[in-house]
Amino acid sequence: MDDTEASISAYWDAASASFDEEPDHGLRADETRAAWEGCLRSWMPAGPADVLDLGCGTGSLSLLLARAGHRVTGVDLAPRMVERARAKLEVAGFAGRFLVGDATLPPTGDRRFDVLLSRHLVWTLPDPVAALREWVTRLRPGGRLVLVEGRWREAGGSSAPYVAGAEALPWNGGIGAEDLAAAVRPLVAGLRIEPLSGEARLWGGPVSDERYALIADV
Repeated sequence: MDDTEASISAYWDAASASFDEEPDHGLRADETRAAWEGCLRSWMPAGPADVLDLGCGTGSLSLLLARAGHRVTGVDLAPRMVERARAKLEVAGFAGRFLVGDATLPPTGDRRFDVLLSRHLVWTLPDPVAALREWVTRLRPGGRLVLVEGRWREAGGSSAPYVAGAEALPWNGGIGAEDLAAAVRPLVAGLRIEPLSGEARLWGGPVSDERYALIADV
């Protein structure tokens, strides 16, 4: 782990205690949780699937997936996020496997998955294009890549980077749908973009920046 990755891990470790206070992180409001359940239902295969949740954070989406009958493996660089994800599923009475590791090279060995899900992750990666290439190799034939991403309202502003060195990250501040689609398209059989900015229930209120889901089949 280099200095920037160590800083990122430490940042999210420190953020883990209050992470779920954000409406779209903790999914504590019934309306917000139901909105994410609806999205996941539309993005996932019909039957129980093996899902790799990269950048799983405190496990809120992992829990929704487990409740829907899917088998979930979560990976996060921040150990305290992983601890909270494990505890969240245990308290709710659901099984899940959670690992500390770099999302660029998930520590899942030779295991392959039906779906790889990540939310608001690619902008934090030092080589997101290499990560995308790696991620599609972790999917079974006919598998699905689901990326929930955006361009954050702070992008292009004068605010300081969230950790030292983050300004050098290729997609710092997020990436627009067209640019992400261009990076993913050569790796998959087909993809679609689902705009999410206008879905206020997902975020706990209206948002003014670009948010979307990219759903790709391999």
